Amino acid sequence: MTYTRIIGTGSYLPERVLTNHDLEDIVDTSDAWVRERTGIAERRVAATGETCGDLARRAAQRALDASGVPAEEIDLVLVATCTPDRIFPSTASALQRSVGVRPGAIAFDLSAACSGFVYALSTADRFIRTGGARRALVVGAETMTRILDWTDRGTCVLFGDGAGAVVLEASDTAGVISTHLHSDGRYEPLLYVPWGPGQGYSNLRHKDRYIKMRGNEVFKIAVNTLSRIVDETLDSAGLQKSDVDWLVPHQANIRIISATAKKLNLPMDRVVVTVDRHGNTSAASIPIALDTAVRDGRIQRGELLLLEAFGGGFTWGSALVRF
Repeated sequence: MTYTRIIGTGSYLPERVLTNHDLEDIVDTSDAWVRERTGIAERRVAATGETCGDLARRAAQRALDASGVPAEEIDLVLVATCTPDRIFPSTASALQRSVGVRPGAIAFDLSAACSGFVYALSTADRFIRTGGARRALVVGAETMTRILDWTDRGTCVLFGDGAGAVVLEASDTAGVISTHLHSDGRYEPLLYVPWGPGQGYSNLRHKDRYIKMRGNEVFKIAVNTLSRIVDETLDSAGLQKSDVDWLVPHQANIRIISATAKKLNLPMDRVVVTVDRHGNTSAASIPIALDTAVRDGRIQRGELLLLEAFGGGFTWGSALVRF
């Protein structure tokens, strides 16, 4: 059988740091209020003129360098994002060009909000397992600060910009053991952006271009849903909670992360947490967290990782990975 393994990771964060104290001058909030409810202390903000594609390119190049694979040997480029550079062409096709992936390779964007990277990882895994590609570049990249209402303290304190990437390769041993994806469109009113170009610009109101969220309701559903997907993921592989070496979760809220770790009986020192420094970078958060822990030496080859995410849609998903 053909399997998929991760052979390189990379990430990139914009230079500008926006702290909770900085936000006190922008919106009615405080450092203590944000830390207590989310665990976030600061986040990164893309510079003027710096696009989602720019962030993706830097993260992708670092992943390619780490993998030792030349860009021209990549067969598939996937970019998970809900803040693409333009309606079309895809950010992935621009990335294909900018990093030197061969002409004729497959390239497309995938939108599943904060679950986007897990969805993209699963998609690339299926391409590789079925022979549709041998090597893939999978990127989560977001400029979330571009769709924030800076007068809404319930959302503007949560999100940041960044990108993370992995290079995948066909293997005769299992790296990506299983992935599990779900969606339920009934919950759209709890977390969404009201407007899209398909509605026509004549219908665009200033407030409609920004994220809307009913935070308390999202929190409750996220905790319950992620608890269920932990059981689903381990049961499908015939594994026990004690087999998991690292939880690499979507970085939305420290309380959601802690609840998932408790479900796994994992101490927090076996959980990769970056939300305090980066905020919620949506589809970029898992690959950024993964690259952070790989590069600082916490995650080692052969260890079992559980990746999980929950996002607007609602979408949710998980991946069990032998790194």
